[in-house]
Amino acid sequence: MAAVLDLIAQSGFLDPDAGPEQSGGFRVSPWGFVAVLVVGFLAGVAGHVLRSRAMVAFGIALIFGATVLVPVLLAISN
Repeated sequence: MAAVLDLIAQSGFLDPDAGPEQSGGFRVSPWGFVAVLVVGFLAGVAGHVLRSRAMVAFGIALIFGATVLVPVLLAISN
């Protein structure tokens, strides 16, 4: 019963048109980020298999760069 009441209370937030308008000029294709993210995961897995801490750290750095660092820098530069 509590879950149903919770969904009713949140029903205004579930409408996708109820959110803020997209007004940013961020026009960058996400496929470059996805490619770097996949390469980072592969480097991390290979580093764990080969027991190379440097390769694991490189994979983590690629994942961080693709998901946080580069998008934030692109948003700031626009």
